[in-house]
Amino acid sequence: MPRSLVSSPIGELNERSREIFRLVVDGYVATGEPVGSRTISRLLGQNLSPATIRNVMADLEEAGLLYAPHTSAGRMPTEAGLRLFVDGLLEVGSLAEDERRNIESICAARGMSLSQALEEAISALSGLSHCAGIVIAPKQDRPLKHIEFVHLGRGRALVVLVTEDGLVENRIIEVPLGLPPSALAAAGNYLNARLVGRTIEEARDEIQHEIETHQAQLDALTSKLVAAGLASWAGNDKASALIVRGQANLLDDVTALADLERLRTLFEMLETRETMVRLLDASKQGEGVQIFIGAENPLFGVAGCAMLIASYQNSRQQVVGAIGVIGPTRINYARIIPMVDYTAKVIGRLIG
Repeated sequence: MPRSLVSSPIGELNERSREIFRLVVDGYVATGEPVGSRTISRLLGQNLSPATIRNVMADLEEAGLLYAPHTSAGRMPTEAGLRLFVDGLLEVGSLAEDERRNIESICAARGMSLSQALEEAISALSGLSHCAGIVIAPKQDRPLKHIEFVHLGRGRALVVLVTEDGLVENRIIEVPLGLPPSALAAAGNYLNARLVGRTIEEARDEIQHEIETHQAQLDALTSKLVAAGLASWAGNDKASALIVRGQANLLDDVTALADLERLRTLFEMLETRETMVRLLDASKQGEGVQIFIGAENPLFGVAGCAMLIASYQNSRQQVVGAIGVIGPTRINYARIIPMVDYTAKVIGRLIG
């Protein structure tokens, strides 16, 4: 779960401690710099001396919520402190109407394919958030016009799919040696009767049920052939794609070679398919935007980054992809959370 254990739940902090803690986090998110007691004293505008504020900050540091970098007199939130702030004190903002319209117009621009719309959406999200944008694009099933099995010899056959919009895709599958041409024809006829005008995803469960319950009226060899044809698409490694935009935004806070090395590791991880699977799994851990801060997330803890990600669904309420941002742990959570959430909803409506 995207949560960290901290020694003091927010409800156990008194009002003064909560307010000082909130001001430290707000200042850190705004500047990336430690926040000192004199700054807090000016912001509070109350009769609290810097010495009193320092005592409260020391208590918050002992609780594991703040720390003092180097020899600075100021304090910064720990990753556990940021988690406590996000869970207990953060007031999530709302998008302005012009921001909503901008996201909607980008995602739903006419004449664009789904992949193009996702590219535009993630580029816009990256620009608005000043973070790196990530999106997992779903497998793009298209309604089919024709399917055919072609014998290649030596235990192999070619599955040819023609979509309604004219796209032709091929897969090579293994078949039993000596498979008669009649089985290939029967498999093609059976699938054409159930797939034309529909996507494989839409028809697959029905076909598998017919085969398993022996309603398909197919012999054993033809049933295996049909199952192999469906599996060749279900197991397609290119069923989804991870798109990343705005990586350069992550370089803005780099101040040391060690930071640069951590980001290089992050960029390498984003190139792997395992990363895509883990990202999608992370987005499914609850409703709405999932928030991972620093070491809470084994995927990005090494880079000292925060990740905000939300899944989106197709018309059948199935999770088919996810969209989000990766940035420094001091990103503007209040502004970016609704941005990610709304973009995911717009994409879901577009797919539906």
